[in-house]
Amino acid sequence: MKISFNTWVYSSFPVWLPSYPLEVVIQRLASMGYDGIEIGCASPHAWPDYLSQERRKEVLGHLKQHNLEVSAMLPAPGGGPGVNPSSALKEERAFTVKHYKDVIRLAHEWECPTVIWVAGWAAFGTSQKEAWNYSLEGLQDCARYAKDLGITLVVEPTPADSNLIETADDALMLAEETRESNVKVMFDTFHALYRNEVPSDYVYRMKDKLHHVHISDNDRLPPGQGVGNFDAVLKALKEIDYKGYLSMEVGFHTRQADPDWYAQTSIDFLRSKL
Repeated sequence: MKISFNTWVYSSFPVWLPSYPLEVVIQRLASMGYDGIEIGCASPHAWPDYLSQERRKEVLGHLKQHNLEVSAMLPAPGGGPGVNPSSALKEERAFTVKHYKDVIRLAHEWECPTVIWVAGWAAFGTSQKEAWNYSLEGLQDCARYAKDLGITLVVEPTPADSNLIETADDALMLAEETRESNVKVMFDTFHALYRNEVPSDYVYRMKDKLHHVHISDNDRLPPGQGVGNFDAVLKALKEIDYKGYLSMEVGFHTRQADPDWYAQTSIDFLRSKL
């Protein structure tokens, strides 16, 4: 298992946070011993429309200079454009699919193997089934595009943030219904804890389809700083012979966060456990 860190806490999404240039983030994470970086696809780091070809090459060169892999790319739902693949607005759905394809292309250019599918949310007036079908259609379209680039899409249950894909079974069902070989699943320990579920149960439930993992304690704390049983999570991952990334997604819920503390505390805890 390799350890990665998500850039949200070093960025300005979804709340105002101390915001650092991507080169600085890469350098700091590499110096702490991280194997990978999970890049949040929002401004200022990786909103595709804001990145020229020259800039994309500069970032790739910086990653290689610091021997840091891009473990995954995570599009940013919400905000002005919505980016909701389950929206009742066909224009928003079309924009979201185009944006996802732009992110997938960027992931390919940065030699990243994984893009996270945030399935969206059912708004008032849209049934759960309608929202589900909209998300499924968009995921199938994006998966076919990603397959040609050698990229896997992973469906994440996000009950703390949305109301469509809330459980391990929801994620597995959506992935299976695509009938696309490059669609897998992932989970975030934070969301499992939000539902008062046992995070290690998600490992056993997802098993062969599990392709990526977000690690966070309750309240987006570093692992070991809250109530989560990470001994059980790591034991379960070892038992299923998981060889993917453990990606820290912590600290981005408050402007009081010190990004370096979150990053260093997280890797120190996981390294000691592994």
